Amino acid sequence: MTSMTPRVGLLLREWRQRRRFSQLDLALAADTSARHVSYVETGRSRPSRAMVLRLCEVLEVPLRERNTVLLAGGYAPEYRESGLDGAELAAVREALDAILAAHEPYPAVVVDLHWNVVIGNKAMAVLMAGIPEHLLTPEMNVYRLVLHPEGLIRHLDNAHQIRDLFLERLTRQVSATGDERLRELLAETSAYPPPPEPDPRPVEPGPFAVPMRIRTPMGVLSMFSTMATFGAPADVTLSELAIELFYPLDEFTATALRGVAVP
Repeated sequence: MTSMTPRVGLLLREWRQRRRFSQLDLALAADTSARHVSYVETGRSRPSRAMVLRLCEVLEVPLRERNTVLLAGGYAPEYRESGLDGAELAAVREALDAILAAHEPYPAVVVDLHWNVVIGNKAMAVLMAGIPEHLLTPEMNVYRLVLHPEGLIRHLDNAHQIRDLFLERLTRQVSATGDERLRELLAETSAYPPPPEPDPRPVEPGPFAVPMRIRTPMGVLSMFSTMATFGAPADVTLSELAIELFYPLDEFTATALRGVAVP
């Protein structure tokens, strides 16, 4: 491997190693030979556009990075990146608005790859109460909102559990994507001081190991969440969006949330 190796080969090698594939594993999955994979990685062979796309598909390279690999190989990008407020994604934005509104009175939010809040429903006000202005502008980031010492973590009954869960999830995401902005977010949020006091209640047996327990004027609300993404996206923006839907874990929480009047 030398500095003269074409960047397309270097990028494909990085993604293969990130996915813990051997050259033979990748060759078999992509219906090619290990020798060809080796030649591509070392620059002895220039992969075709179809081969680049096939290798990226097998390696589950994110769409944004697939475009980067294509450009490195001298090919035009395959996947467009549309604005969520543009005409191309008007139907998607309408669907997202409908999903979030239909989920009320329970909180729901749409986030991008870097956990920036794209859209939230009115019920998110329950989670945002008391969050200082500097964490809300210029853009809201879920990790900062939750883990910052002035954020939601102040009101969590199981703050240490949530902190550990969030940092573990972000660590896995950084490992899977190699995204530099996620790496910076992990470095920033993991450096926040942990809550000074231990969690007041032990872990209780249940279907979720780490529910979110939030202290509010109504009492302690217990919730779990589920994440949803778009199936088979062919647009970079869509591929990086996720919907997080929060649900009550007990009847007390459900009743409390149904009784909250949202403007």
